[in-house]
Amino acid sequence: MTEKSELSVIPDDIISSKIYLIRGKKVMLDNDLAILYNVKTKALKQAVRRNIYRFPEDFMFELSNQEFNILRSQLVTSSWGGSRYTPMAFTEQGVAMLSSVLRSERAIMMNIQIMRVFTKVREILMDNLNLRIEIEEIKKKLRNHDKNIEIVSPTYRDSSVLLEQ
Repeated sequence: MTEKSELSVIPDDIISSKIYLIRGKKVMLDNDLAILYNVKTKALKQAVRRNIYRFPEDFMFELSNQEFNILRSQLVTSSWGGSRYTPMAFTEQGVAMLSSVLRSERAIMMNIQIMRVFTKVREILMDNLNLRIEIEEIKKKLRNHDKNIEIVSPTYRDSSVLLEQ
């Protein structure tokens, strides 16, 4: 099996399940990226630290101990295996920068797939936002219709009383 065909085996939903919302940003963690890139987490972190100037805080940040504990409790089983260091979290731009730091063909191909998944996630979120806006507009219209019915309703009852007389 070639490297490219191995990459196509990784379903997008597995990648999207590795995208977390931390500090209001969609991020992927170093351990998950290392698995996808088929490198050790330690090697990934070393490459990043050697090129730290390529990773400003809007590209990568380290989780606080509290954030890490919350994340670990949400995941129930820890895939970090007792790591001594808190994970690095990479935004979409940080993930893109990783391909220039790791420089392997797998990292480049994986980054392309991850960028596509980030784009799909963003599109899904926008679709959901648009649906929410449309639903809110429908709710407003229904509230206005209810108010109009209440206004018309007493008049209708009064006129029916007049007709009975």
